Amino acid sequence: MDALTQLALDPKYHDILAILKGVRNGIVYGAKVRFPHALVMTFLFKSGPLPDKIRGIFKATKQHARNLGTFAFIYKTLLYLQKKLNGDKQADYHSFVAGLIGGYYVFGENNNINQQIVLYLFSRVVMALVKLPVKRQVIDAPQHTYPVFAAVVWGLVMWLFNKEGDTLQPSLRASMVYIYKDSDHWDSLRNLFWHNK
Repeated sequence: MDALTQLALDPKYHDILAILKGVRNGIVYGAKVRFPHALVMTFLFKSGPLPDKIRGIFKATKQHARNLGTFAFIYKTLLYLQKKLNGDKQADYHSFVAGLIGGYYVFGENNNINQQIVLYLFSRVVMALVKLPVKRQVIDAPQHTYPVFAAVVWGLVMWLFNKEGDTLQPSLRASMVYIYKDSDHWDSLRNLFWHNK
């Protein structure tokens, strides 16, 4: 056991072991995040036999875990290779190149799991970009960035919903139809509050 510990702590193996640990952590995190989500969503919204539901939960969990593990492998390997090709120096653009290639390869297929992950990341990227001018002191109004961001997002989504609704994701469009269009119609007092036409 001491020999394995010494190997794990040897600086010359650090980068390779970091890649392996990244893969492991991607798999574990993907499973931890997707399993409860798939479990709840399946039992709340899907119909069908129990064995099919269970298979669907494990399939979604496996895909999410595999994707995050594979991405971690590609990303960390490309960072390592770029660093070696750059005289053992990490450059700022290395993470972008590694993320770009890994993102295209792992998340480029348009399916439900990938869409959810990419949309989650997109929203976080946009939020970070909204904060960036304040952080870099390009603008000096941190209390105003989020309200402006929220207003622009809601303005755009409502404009798209009313003018180009078919471009919105089906589940978002359906929820917006329910809230904003179905609420325009009723034929009785009971129907006004308890039942949609």
